[in-house]
Amino acid sequence: MADAVELKNISKNYDNVHALNNVNLNISDGEFFSLLGPSGSGKTTCLKIIAGFEQANQGHVYLFGDEVSDIPPYKRKVNTVFQDYALFPHMSVGQNIGYSLKIRNINKIEQEKKVREILEIVKLSGYEDRRINQLSGGQKQRVALARSLINKPKVLLLDEPLGALDLKLREQMQVELKVLQRQFNITFIYVTHDQQEALSMSDRIAVFNEGNIEQVDTPSNIYLSPNSSFVANFVGTTNVINKDIASNNFEVTKSFSIRPENISIINSNNKYDYICSGIVIESQFQGSLYKIILKTSFDQQFIIHSKQSYQINSYIKFGWFEKDIIIFD
Repeated sequence: MADAVELKNISKNYDNVHALNNVNLNISDGEFFSLLGPSGSGKTTCLKIIAGFEQANQGHVYLFGDEVSDIPPYKRKVNTVFQDYALFPHMSVGQNIGYSLKIRNINKIEQEKKVREILEIVKLSGYEDRRINQLSGGQKQRVALARSLINKPKVLLLDEPLGALDLKLREQMQVELKVLQRQFNITFIYVTHDQQEALSMSDRIAVFNEGNIEQVDTPSNIYLSPNSSFVANFVGTTNVINKDIASNNFEVTKSFSIRPENISIINSNNKYDYICSGIVIESQFQGSLYKIILKTSFDQQFIIHSKQSYQINSYIKFGWFEKDIIIFD
């Protein structure tokens, strides 16, 4: 069975800027797949090439086995939800959602039926006649989703659709998006720079960096087994120790990282594989824990998660086990 989306050797340049460098990607049918990376890493350009809004300088785009590299957006089996939602302000909610049905000359009774059905799914029943300017940010987001889903596309592309929402609403919509994806059983390709969002929602993640894909894997493997210091640093919080410091202070011949949750503050004669000490330079309360930042005598900073606070300039011993370090080639 063909993949929902396949990218072969995709490169895209804007003048002298290399937005994508020979990107290869396979996304399965029914998968919730996230494109994760910092601003300017190429993830949105990749999404636009899949949608047909941008043309690659080289390479091929396939949807369900058919090459669509030169096919315009409206002829591809995809719909897109944009960050700004791109709703028509002069239309009601119902008119916005049913617009594509009207263009296709679906009769009015059928249009209204389909609009009511999709409004119930996105929890906006009874909002048909509301104006767009009467809606909250979360409600606008649901309208944009409903408009994209009403035609049951085979692939739904989402370009940072939750970026404008506050934290609580964003977390709520993450759950609802995943439920919708399962309910419709279609491929979601989701662009985000929010690591927590990608980790909590995705079946797999592609981590982008300067136009290249650093790693494609499941969320747990991306977090627990990053294949580069960039991925380790970008996805979650970690402490990266370079090769020189590793060999001079820990007898490790390659650079490595250790997550803050795997470092323990030593209050007794605990038998850790690696033991270190440092001066507290910052202690930040973060709700369920304190983020402690220490600096060692060999000028390496460590971040540690602790249940208690520590005074600035206090001296702390800490340690970790060999099984918890991630070594980079």
